[in-house]
Amino acid sequence: MGKTKHTGPVKLSKKPDPNLWSSKVPFGLGKIKPHHIRDTMKVVWENRDNLPYATRILTKGVCDGCALGVQGLKDQTLTGPHVCTTRLNVLRLNTMSAIKEDVLHADIDELRKMSSTELRKLGRIPYPLIRRPGENNFSRLTWDEALDVIAEKMKALNPKQYAFYSTSRGITNESYYTVGKVARYLGTNNVDNASRICHSPSKTGLSRSLGIGASSCNYKDWIGTDVLVFWGSVAANNQPVSTKYMYAAKRKGTKIIIINPYHEPSMDNYWIPSIPESALFGTQIADDVYQVNIGGDIAFMHGIMKHWFDMEEKEPGSAIDHQFVAEHVNGFEELKAKATSYNWEQLVSSSGISKEQTIALAELLAKSKSAVFVWSMGLTQHRFGTDNVSQVANLAMLRGFLGRENCGVMPIRGHSGVQGSGEMGADPFVLPGGPMNENGRKRVGEVWGFDIPDWQGDIVGVSLENTLLPEDHERKLKLYYMSGGNFLETMPNPDFVRQCLENMDIRVHQDIIFNTSTFVDAKEAVIVLPAMTRYEQPGGGTSTSTERMVYFSPEIKGPRIEEARSEWEIYVDLAKRVKPEESHLIDFKDADAIRDEIAVAAPNYNGIQHLNEDNTVFQWGGAWLCEDGICPTPDGKGSLVTVELPELRKPEGHFYVTTRRGKQFNSMIYGEKDPFNDADRFDVLMNKIDGKEHQINEGDAIVVYNHHGTFNGRAKFVSVKSGNIELHWPEGNELIPKGVYEEHAGIPEYNTAVIVEKAETYYAHKDTKYVEKRVEELETEMS
Repeated sequence: MGKTKHTGPVKLSKKPDPNLWSSKVPFGLGKIKPHHIRDTMKVVWENRDNLPYATRILTKGVCDGCALGVQGLKDQTLTGPHVCTTRLNVLRLNTMSAIKEDVLHADIDELRKMSSTELRKLGRIPYPLIRRPGENNFSRLTWDEALDVIAEKMKALNPKQYAFYSTSRGITNESYYTVGKVARYLGTNNVDNASRICHSPSKTGLSRSLGIGASSCNYKDWIGTDVLVFWGSVAANNQPVSTKYMYAAKRKGTKIIIINPYHEPSMDNYWIPSIPESALFGTQIADDVYQVNIGGDIAFMHGIMKHWFDMEEKEPGSAIDHQFVAEHVNGFEELKAKATSYNWEQLVSSSGISKEQTIALAELLAKSKSAVFVWSMGLTQHRFGTDNVSQVANLAMLRGFLGRENCGVMPIRGHSGVQGSGEMGADPFVLPGGPMNENGRKRVGEVWGFDIPDWQGDIVGVSLENTLLPEDHERKLKLYYMSGGNFLETMPNPDFVRQCLENMDIRVHQDIIFNTSTFVDAKEAVIVLPAMTRYEQPGGGTSTSTERMVYFSPEIKGPRIEEARSEWEIYVDLAKRVKPEESHLIDFKDADAIRDEIAVAAPNYNGIQHLNEDNTVFQWGGAWLCEDGICPTPDGKGSLVTVELPELRKPEGHFYVTTRRGKQFNSMIYGEKDPFNDADRFDVLMNKIDGKEHQINEGDAIVVYNHHGTFNGRAKFVSVKSGNIELHWPEGNELIPKGVYEEHAGIPEYNTAVIVEKAETYYAHKDTKYVEKRVEELETEMS
């Protein structure tokens, strides 16, 4: 790990720079853009019943939105206050009062008519609830009754027949650590978390390439780097405060490159509300945009490397940092052979990027002395996501963009707590501080005082599928304990997910609010447990940001949901009821005790035990992982990993589809209109040229379909790569195949081939074999 320490926030220049302005028209009047002032006023109105508490949360708590790591109104990157609409939108989740009893116990069919957005507005879950087969509403339980029902069921099951899942919004490291420990204490390795469906390939790819599982650098490294590349990331929409870092980088002369199938408006121009100059005239973010095919990133990166090797043939040292490669990298010759084996026709066809464009970016990077590569789900949510990430690491290693200032690789995280989930061991493949191999089990087992099961636990998707196994199968999932999450709206193929949820004996929803999955039936019981938010947790809690900053968020005085309990406390109480004879092995007297144990079980987190209201943050690993090129691998070197061009499986004349986020925070939708392009939730974003070829006009009702499902929407013409379309997530998930997981990290595939037709054509032939024939042709051509 690195020895250099983070040097703290820097000041922004207050002198205007008109060269960066998006428009000379004040406040972007007349343009499609977010209305930050209006949205802020709306949040103030929503929280009017608890404004003092809301203010304390904003000024004292660590943000429970994305993983930038804003603490109060400050961060470690730039001086001055930071707040964004993402954080403001989720604020109401913390200040709401309890759901009214007449609504809480209403007829289940009435509750099922409500969307998750409507359910979220009902308020907080006030006390434990249960609903059994044939019952039309939830009934109240005491905590003892609820936990005894769950415990008795667990006692009757093989530990391979139950599983734990933990989402990311607002969950603390203490809760992740406890659920991972409790699962193993109860004899199961079936414990997973929300990173499985977003950034698990980042951890897996970086681990095999560099021996690390997190960002190697900091947000400060954006400011002053020669080139900042966003690969499949719309940070301006999903991590809005990051636009301030982009602005600061532009002021330092950084070139910002966007690589994405859709020329996202928010990454082109952005009005940053907390910077007066930008709030008035906007900021031009992107210097150049490369519109790659969905899934074409590996080919694009191979093209960049191919040109680098061509440059080296003509002038050694013109593209490759040979000293860095010789001292710190393995696999150079193998990668060179792979990258040069492809011809330009293959690379251009797969990537969708011309040879000339590829060469332009290759030469820009070759001439740059520093670069930071940032990516998100555009790279990870593929069946080859780990290869995508390793390919980014290949680029960084060949140029020596690693382990020093203004250089690095950064998977930017969208949940405030998700970086810590795997690092705390809430994952079937890892334990606190390292992988769940024989050495790991022995090391952590000595800390915990009990043996850790040696069988491989299941990822979330497989756990769901295991509900459909034969009744006597040892891995048939019969009880699922979920802390947050809504698989109906996050996993592919929601109809199949519903079938899985219904096929469990007992389903436990530990949460602060209802969502649509709460009302799905179960064979024996659906149990709902009211949890505290991170701001209510006695003794405070910690979360880990994208840049590995571990922040302390204190307990904040304010109104409370009387029967809500801290998540880690609920897990411990349950474990004691299942195995009371060894309860001393799982007991924690308070949050401080958990942090003390984390520091021992996860050595990187040594320092967490000292966090409190006076000592609020530390960064594990130092400013840069792999500092000076030395990786935490057996030989201290990184590995250049050769990867194949993926088969995109898109027949000629059809489309490849992916999903995107609109005005939402992950699956929580806050507006029907996207503030950057005015698209509604059921618009199909497509290229105008593709529309013309298929006799589709803008605004036409169209149908997108394949073997997995059917999506009804309207055509909206945008600057998206021809042959590719985009739908909003989660609405578009009904087109995504079930049971397709990335080989190394287990992330579901969120991209597939589809047919697009005018609705009148589709429905005119609905009573014939036409549609079935088209789907059959699609499947045959893909095979």
